[in-house]
Amino acid sequence: ALQRLNAEGLVELRPNRGAYVAAPSLEDGQDIFAVRGALERLVVITLAGRLTDAQRRRLEEHVAAEERAGGNDNATSIRLAGEFHTLLAEMTGNALLVRYVNEVVSRCSLILALYGRPHSSDCAVSEHRQLLVALVEGHGERAAEMMGVHLDAIASRALLVREERDLRDLL
Repeated sequence: ALQRLNAEGLVELRPNRGAYVAAPSLEDGQDIFAVRGALERLVVITLAGRLTDAQRRRLEEHVAAEERAGGNDNATSIRLAGEFHTLLAEMTGNALLVRYVNEVVSRCSLILALYGRPHSSDCAVSEHRQLLVALVEGHGERAAEMMGVHLDAIASRALLVREERDLRDLL
């Protein structure tokens, strides 16, 4: 399990010292968000106009869960926000895309936990709802643009200040 977390960039293994939660730099965070943006634009272009009724309902239920979490529990909000994105990737049916999106979302969640302002994921819920509308209506290019703006907003909300956090709840 630790080897897998290490491969995903979430844990650093140090010989004869043990395992430590990774501490990516702000520059690492910017690089990860850039890769995530490209992958997730592909996700929404793939899904636009192709969601089944069951998939649409599942996404709507997930966004509702994000709204219920509100700003009350930052770790839960970050986890749910990340799950929205991994859920979208899973709906593409592209196993490789799912794997890469899962990895970058995990790394971004770590960065949000390290650097994000408290409750910085609140704004993302309304952005998720807007993305869902664009996907259902089949507007792939608009959804891709919205995803880029959404991820840029997350990065700008997250990569401002360093605050020490207890990461056990997130991981």
